[in-house]
Amino acid sequence: MSATAAPTARPAAQPERGGSLEQRLAARLERLRAADLYRVRRVVEGGHGAVLRVDGRDCVNFCSNDYLGLATDPRLARAAQRALERCGTGSGASALICGYNAEHARLEEELADFAGRPRALLFSTGWAANLGVLRGLLGKGDTLVADELNHASLIDGGRLSGADYLRMPHGDVAAFGRALAAADAGGAASGDQREVLVATDGVFSMDGDLADLPSLARLCQAHGASLMVDDAHGFGVLGRTGRGTLEHFSDLGGAPFPIPDIYVATLGKSIGAAGAFVAGSDQLIEYLVQRARSWIFSTAPPPAIAAAAREGLRIVRTQPELRARLFENIARFRRGAAQLGIEPGPPAAAQGLPAAVQAQTPIQPLVLGAESRALALSAFLRERGYWVAAIRPPTVPAGTARLRITLSAAHTAAQIDGLLQALGDGLRALRGGAES
Repeated sequence: MSATAAPTARPAAQPERGGSLEQRLAARLERLRAADLYRVRRVVEGGHGAVLRVDGRDCVNFCSNDYLGLATDPRLARAAQRALERCGTGSGASALICGYNAEHARLEEELADFAGRPRALLFSTGWAANLGVLRGLLGKGDTLVADELNHASLIDGGRLSGADYLRMPHGDVAAFGRALAAADAGGAASGDQREVLVATDGVFSMDGDLADLPSLARLCQAHGASLMVDDAHGFGVLGRTGRGTLEHFSDLGGAPFPIPDIYVATLGKSIGAAGAFVAGSDQLIEYLVQRARSWIFSTAPPPAIAAAAREGLRIVRTQPELRARLFENIARFRRGAAQLGIEPGPPAAAQGLPAAVQAQTPIQPLVLGAESRALALSAFLRERGYWVAAIRPPTVPAGTARLRITLSAAHTAAQIDGLLQALGDGLRALRGGAES
């Protein structure tokens, strides 16, 4: 197998003129293939843990968000089984009709307590949570100021909200400040009572770096704006007790900063289950119950999934050694990568916090640039028994195709060392192909 073979040349697709829907879709799909942007699903048999059986072949999994290894933990499965026996497989309706189970209510109470907020509201997915918040709170005449590398759900929620949607250069706090000052001036000129909301990821899902939440929180306080943080990749992982990116910054010391108004996190990553939640004030949650369409018009999650998430949250609370093991694995990977001359991390052009303030998160991207290079290295690793998916546009900006390597508490030292050896061999093969 060659990791450096150039993609087969294909004739340029003809402009779409007339024809059937099938013909037009076929032409679009061909263009995706020609640009190395075509995506293929892989079938996983059994559990989605540190070792996967993918398309009939065992692979060590280095691209999952299961950061604490709870997705295949038998304790979560037993909690779900007990709830299945009590509550059945489905909720039957939305939470406002008859779908709100005691398991949902208990999970919301426990999440609110862990997040340090008065209340929490359970959503079926992180996507639904972000859309529910942004469409529920914002409308025409309001302003949304957002980091350009936010998750797609925040981007789509902003677009669908009808608000003036301003995307800031990644990590550029000064740009956020200028945008908020302009929003202040616009509001003063019109005399309107408008919502101004800043939205950011806590940990950016494709780069693994952190937003400067203390600075953004202080800016929002100074300008009377609200702050929304999507901490999907920080919750359960960062901070002394796993409470996420906000706790990480509090642990660093320094001047206190205001608590964000809206906190969103998911339950399908570090918690090992599924779903998401929004945490905040009683007024915020009550308003979302009345106005968040993605919550109001969705069937409530199965009670068994809520029971599994409750068990995952209990483990996060009571077993800090899982986080300790995760960060040992991250450090081992980074040490080995440095010895091989491999520099995982965001693209060099990315702005953000100083390195001394950044956490080393489980997300360790290896930016390769061209889509063909990312696909070739991913295929090379798969042949060696390591599953690391190639991430390409539009998931990441053009020219920054990458392998998004993620570490878990469930990985062994031997598995990490094996991945590093395979990465070194694969990168040498790529360089050799470029020189030939």
